[in-house]
Amino acid sequence: MSQADLLDQAPMFQLKGSMLAITVLELTQNDLERLDQQLALKVEQAPDFFNNTPLVLALDKLPASCDLDLPALIALCRKHGLRTLALRAADPQVVEAANALDMAVLPPSGARERKLDLSAKAAAEPAKPAEPIYRPTRIITTPVRGGQQIYAQGGDLIVMATVSPGAELLADGNIHVYGPLRGRALAGIKGDTNARIFCQQLGAEMVSIAGHYKVAEDLRRDPLWAEAVQMKLSGDVLNIIRL
Repeated sequence: MSQADLLDQAPMFQLKGSMLAITVLELTQNDLERLDQQLALKVEQAPDFFNNTPLVLALDKLPASCDLDLPALIALCRKHGLRTLALRAADPQVVEAANALDMAVLPPSGARERKLDLSAKAAAEPAKPAEPIYRPTRIITTPVRGGQQIYAQGGDLIVMATVSPGAELLADGNIHVYGPLRGRALAGIKGDTNARIFCQQLGAEMVSIAGHYKVAEDLRRDPLWAEAVQMKLSGDVLNIIRL
C-alpha cells in the first residue's frame, strides 16, 4: 500500500488533547498494522511531538470482544515515541488485560476534548487551568518497583524510599522522593503550573510538570544529575535547582 493510499483512507484513530495535559489516543478499530502505518505518517508530520509523549489510550470506542492484543498495542505506541500512562476502557476483556499489566484504567469519559493539529506551527494560547482541589497527601513508605504506577489524586505524593527504573509517579500536586528517583515523575498533571518535584538523587527517566517535561537524555546533561534537586516551572521552562 502506498503512502498516498494511506492518506486517502479515513483515519482509524484521532489524537486529542485532554485537560490532564496528557495526549489521548482514541482508537476506533482493532487493526494494529494500519495503526502502525498511520502513526508513522504522523511522526513524519510532527517528529518533535512524538518524543516520549505521555499518553492515555482511549479504547472505549472499540467494538466489544474485539480480541485486542493490549501488550502489542502498548509496544507499538512506544515504538513511535508514545509512553502509555493509563487506559480508558469499559470492556471487561480489556480491563482484565490492563490489570494483568498493572496498568491504570480510567472510566469512559464524556468530557470534551480538542483535536490536535500536529502540522500547525504556532501554538494556541493555553487555556487557564482549573483551580486544583487538593486532597490529603499520599505517603508511600516502601520502594516503588519497576512497572508500578502510583497516583496521588487531588494532592501531593511523598515517597520515602527508592523509585526504580520503569516505575511511574503521578500527582495532581507536588512529588517528593526521599531517595533516588530513577523512574518517571509527573507532577501537576491536571495543569497546576505551581507544582514541583523534589528528590534526594536525580536519576529519572522522565520528569514532567503540568505537561512540560524532560527525558533522560536531557537530564543527564544537566550538571545536577545524581544530585539532590527540586524541579519547577518558570514560564514554559522546566528548571532544575539544587536543594
